[in-house]
Amino acid sequence: MASIFKRKPKGNVSNRLTEYAGTKDKKGQQPQTVTGGRAMVNDRIDKAIRGKGFALNIQRNLARADLKLTVAEFIGLKILSTAAGFGVGVFLGREFKQFSLIVGLLVAIIFMYFPDFYVKRRGNKRIKDFNGQLGDTITLAANSLRSGYSLLQSMELISKEAPSPISDEFQRVIREVSLGLATREALANMLRRVPSDDLDLLITAINIQTEVGGNLAQILDNIGHTIRERIRIKGEIKVLTAQQQYAGYIISGMPIALAGVLMLIAPTFMLKMFAWPWICMPICGLILIGVGFWAIMKIVDIDV
Repeated sequence: MASIFKRKPKGNVSNRLTEYAGTKDKKGQQPQTVTGGRAMVNDRIDKAIRGKGFALNIQRNLARADLKLTVAEFIGLKILSTAAGFGVGVFLGREFKQFSLIVGLLVAIIFMYFPDFYVKRRGNKRIKDFNGQLGDTITLAANSLRSGYSLLQSMELISKEAPSPISDEFQRVIREVSLGLATREALANMLRRVPSDDLDLLITAINIQTEVGGNLAQILDNIGHTIRERIRIKGEIKVLTAQQQYAGYIISGMPIALAGVLMLIAPTFMLKMFAWPWICMPICGLILIGVGFWAIMKIVDIDV
């Protein structure tokens, strides 16, 4: 029985790493796996676009959305989405014969922006959740300061006790400070990841208190009360304008959805509308739908 439960010797660290990374060949060289080749391609793309403006913008948007993707992986995802959109467009425009490639290109352009739309939507939702949690988090920080904690200890308490995503952001601040970055710079980095007016107000108050002194706990209480009142007013406005907002979505999307359904079930019927001069009708219709949707969104967008 002792031989059955005898544990296998672990060996040295290099051997255990080799088991996870892959076995070596007879010459002692590490064979290139599929994952290793993909990583090499990502590294080359990262080196080629490093420091470019659009790469920094993509990196900032991915950080706001809290997506564990590199810029090269995101670009590859956009390429795959574009290829899928081209295939869908060619299939939908198969009745156009020689113009099916043009339809495929148009749909591919639309699909190319789907990853950007998802990242932006996820980032906006995360910022909204962050703002909703900020008022209670400031109260927690004020109470911890009154109990004798320092500012960094209060932020560390927030990173442990507060819910996500605000705990994740303060955990990044603590990590950056522990690596040698100044508190002011770490908070500025958090503001770049989470562009929020309420967070900007909080960071400004902390920076001013650090320079001139004062009762930071009392300042945080006042800021927290202001933020909670602003969130309450925004919630009431959202409830009052929800019906008009969804009416704009439905009214604007219904003609497009109906045209797509008719294109699938009766393509020959829809093809007559794309002949000259009748093609001016859907073009003008799309323009009017876009203008109407923009006007509705502007009316219900009330800034507090």
